[in-house]
Amino acid sequence: MANFKAAQIFSDNMVLQYLKPINVFGTGVDGTVIKVGITGEEAAVVSAVVKDGRWLAVLPPQPAQECVELSVSDGRDTVVYKNVAVGAVWLAGGQSNMELELRNCSTGTESLENDKPDVRFYYTQKYCLADETFMERESHMVWSTFDNKESAKAWSAVGYYFAKELSEAWGMTVGIIGCNWGGTSASAWMDRSYADGETAIYYEEYDAAVQGKTTEELLREYRDYQEYHNAWEKKSAEYYNNTPDPDWDGCLAYCGPNKYPGPHSPLNPMSPGVLHESMVQRVAPYTMTGVIWYQGESDDHRPEMYDKLLSQMIQNWRDDWHDEELFFVIGQLPMHRWSGEEDRKHWCLIREAQARVAKRDRHASLAILTDCGEFNEIHPKNKKLAGHRFFLSALNSYYECGMLENEDVCTDNADAYQVCWNSDSADVFVTCACGLEIRGESGEIHGFELADADGVFHPAKAEIADREAWNGEVGSDVIHVYGVDNPTAVRYLWTNYTDDITLYDEENSVPLPPFRFIKPSYKG
Repeated sequence: MANFKAAQIFSDNMVLQYLKPINVFGTGVDGTVIKVGITGEEAAVVSAVVKDGRWLAVLPPQPAQECVELSVSDGRDTVVYKNVAVGAVWLAGGQSNMELELRNCSTGTESLENDKPDVRFYYTQKYCLADETFMERESHMVWSTFDNKESAKAWSAVGYYFAKELSEAWGMTVGIIGCNWGGTSASAWMDRSYADGETAIYYEEYDAAVQGKTTEELLREYRDYQEYHNAWEKKSAEYYNNTPDPDWDGCLAYCGPNKYPGPHSPLNPMSPGVLHESMVQRVAPYTMTGVIWYQGESDDHRPEMYDKLLSQMIQNWRDDWHDEELFFVIGQLPMHRWSGEEDRKHWCLIREAQARVAKRDRHASLAILTDCGEFNEIHPKNKKLAGHRFFLSALNSYYECGMLENEDVCTDNADAYQVCWNSDSADVFVTCACGLEIRGESGEIHGFELADADGVFHPAKAEIADREAWNGEVGSDVIHVYGVDNPTAVRYLWTNYTDDITLYDEENSVPLPPFRFIKPSYKG
């Protein structure tokens, strides 16, 4: 038996991060000296000593290149990983919209048949309990290339399209680490020590639910639930496939109670902290550029604390990776509402929180997805557009546009940043180097509301003002919003769902993101 083992994420066909120190790590027998070597343009050998059962060696930064080898040895046994590329590595994290597979998106079949991208993929295995099943399943997880169609069809569609564009723009291999699970709260992806203040409620609820129960009882409860839910899912498919005009109440009458997401348990991926332990810690601190993050739907019951929850999770991951500059591209939730559902505007608060985190964190940016939604469908299928928006956001905020051959590419998103208040209107200033354009057959701007003196919002009219009237401020447009006397607040696209989005930046076809401003008052 060897005295060491590299973490499972190290395999043939892997992608290592270029121009950053490369972490290579694993487990072993204490005191064993591990040597790690890399071939290629800047070949290097480094060593580490196993301590407390773990080791980590750090190779010097490497330029982007193909077909290198990585070797790990204790002087007696040597493992050599072949067909290794050095390029850009990103992690595709979040819940089901990041998880949605390439074969299931609207352009997936065509891409699988015709694309020839320089993209590779590693999927972090999905099983929550560190037992023999966990280790056996993880042992089969390896990096795969797009030529392996059986693997590629199950890749994250958003992650794939993001990586494909990035690879084509930079002319290098891009590796994606799939680390996502449908239906999960951000709390599932962070250690409980980072849940400080109000967000601790996620863990307090878990503690209360499991109090007095043994681990065996918790595992048995969840396995009983899984058996019940699998049978329920089959019956619900029967109902929806065979019932004219099906609805949720009819489904419940036919199938019985829906017990999703099941009881709190170490086996339940929806439980707080579970996926941080079983997925994040299995790939950290594999050196990478950053994270594309598409999540928030499952925290819409507590939208007022999502800003804090997401910020805590991001800090947790940066600490896991020992990288304070680990970059996050945060996908702003698209428009969504179920048929017959009240517009509670809770998704508006999630979108606002996502935008706030991206603005406050200089190592984060926002991918605008508002027009990527579908009515009555929480899993919109056009993931190519979503991947493109993540790419544009990364290009604008992390990569320098001048690195591209086309230095005239305009990648800045339009964004409202201040308001001038008038007696019968509000003038909203929008950063937009490329200029705003109005779309739609009517040629009118829709989606604006003004609040009256009592704070009640009313639909408002809007038009793009003449730049010269505002001294021709470079890189800005002004939207004149009017129709309510003495307005006290203005908001735009403040709804869970609409397909009537009319304002876009002219160059990149990215919509102006939702926003709201409240008029300041003097309380001296």
